[in-house]
Amino acid sequence: MTQTLSVDLGDRSYDIHIGKGLIDTIEEYLPYSLDDLKTRSVFILYDKNVYPYVQVMEGALGQKGVDTKIFAMKGGEPTKSYDGYFKVMDWLLENGVNRKSILMAVGGGVIGDLGGFAAASVMRGIDFVQVPTTLLAQVDSSVGGKTGINTAQGKNLVGAFYQPKAVICDLGTLGTLPDRELKAGYAEIVKYGLINDLAFFEWLEQNGEKVLSLEQDALSYAVYTSCAAKARVVNADEHEKGMRALLNLGHTFGHALEVAAHYDGRLLHGEAVSIGMVMAFDLSSKMGLCPQEHPARVEAHLKACGLKTQIADIQPHLSQTSEDLWDNMTRDKKASGGKIGFILTRGIGQAFQTTDVEQDAVLSLIKERL
Repeated sequence: MTQTLSVDLGDRSYDIHIGKGLIDTIEEYLPYSLDDLKTRSVFILYDKNVYPYVQVMEGALGQKGVDTKIFAMKGGEPTKSYDGYFKVMDWLLENGVNRKSILMAVGGGVIGDLGGFAAASVMRGIDFVQVPTTLLAQVDSSVGGKTGINTAQGKNLVGAFYQPKAVICDLGTLGTLPDRELKAGYAEIVKYGLINDLAFFEWLEQNGEKVLSLEQDALSYAVYTSCAAKARVVNADEHEKGMRALLNLGHTFGHALEVAAHYDGRLLHGEAVSIGMVMAFDLSSKMGLCPQEHPARVEAHLKACGLKTQIADIQPHLSQTSEDLWDNMTRDKKASGGKIGFILTRGIGQAFQTTDVEQDAVLSLIKERL
């Protein structure tokens, strides 16, 4: 069964399709008539690890008379860089991209973010379609229009808000996902419960193992609930002026750790978010904002699902000091006017945004974890 929900942004609205086997007839989930699609060139940017899925898509579109061009890139954060961006732009321009072209991104969040930024900038903007094949991308990065690349100074500091024309989540693609990446994506699912949905977090405590085992009913429910939660937030705050910032729970700490790890494979984004969420709950508890038992409960669930929860879980250990990590936070795009934006909590399902956090409290927490 295919489930569909909408991101309501006026004339830039689009649908998110969730189900198994969607890439087999992918043309059915694109917002174009077949006659229109035949007049457009379709550029498919993909993670080289998901080529079998691209073959299926090429075959489905080719049988309908649609022209496709494909380009493979290596997955992983180092690809989401100036160099990766220029490679994609050269491929598009050398192969006759025009304003009617469509760029489809097939892979995880790295390919989606990179492809989206390329689509936003080439020809001053061409149509873009997300085909996420990782759990993290399906429940988070493919929805909402955030695109961009990393720099030496931090994550996602160069990019654009650019909404896709459709998001096509084929749950069947998760069957070949490495276990570590599956678990990293699960951290983003947990995030939605921790932000403002205690009942969903409680459901995950009971059913997380089923989700990670890819049991269809549990997986579909988790992905749909996560996408629906993000869609509601994006509908209300597309450009992160207010409540959308809550989606960054765990990211202030997590991004600082990713920079410290140099995107070298020691730390996946979802793993960094997992550690960051535990730290956000710990900091909230130390500041007297949330019950003391909640950080332990959150960490227990994440750990039970095989996720990293402490800085010491990153091997080999980071060489950076607590002050270095603080400096990484000050360069994060969420920092403004000398203040770092933190997402803290009054308890599970009660996240809020604040800049009223003492540096000493953060440094003390990091020193404990280091």
